[in-house]
Amino acid sequence: MRITRITKPAEVQEVSVPDLSLLDPLITKYKGKKGNLIPLLQGTQELFGFIPAAAFEKISERTGIRLSDMYGVATFYAQFRLKPVGKHIIKVCHGTACHVQNANAITDSLKEALGVADGETTPDGLFTLESVACLGCCSLAPVMMIGSETYGKLTGGQAVKIVKNIRIQESN
Repeated sequence: MRITRITKPAEVQEVSVPDLSLLDPLITKYKGKKGNLIPLLQGTQELFGFIPAAAFEKISERTGIRLSDMYGVATFYAQFRLKPVGKHIIKVCHGTACHVQNANAITDSLKEALGVADGETTPDGLFTLESVACLGCCSLAPVMMIGSETYGKLTGGQAVKIVKNIRIQESN
């Protein structure tokens, strides 16, 4: 008897190619200027919410900056994103003060409620969950930020309630 392995077909994700012509004014502004790499990457991320692979290629072709240099900078600095993020980025502080005050309970509760791992985005594109080293709000430990709003002295349940309220507001 011959046994054949049944393989699960690979999931194909549709990747929409952004309108790269939006990069033209940015490239024109910084082309040939010393120290242009970070402003180019920041501007690209501001346009698209992340830095698409096609944008790296276009910037490289138009400016002469090597792809390896761009990826090196983009992967070194935490500010740059190589994949789309949610409309609301939830940052949970795991600095010393927050860690001691059980920031892990907040992250674990949010992971369970959102159904995502740290660094992932919910399927509806509404939330991205991130653990960060420090938010600079040690007296409010444990802390999370959603956008520019800071929430302190949290429990896991309180954090989940805040996220649920945002989801309700978004559905209205």
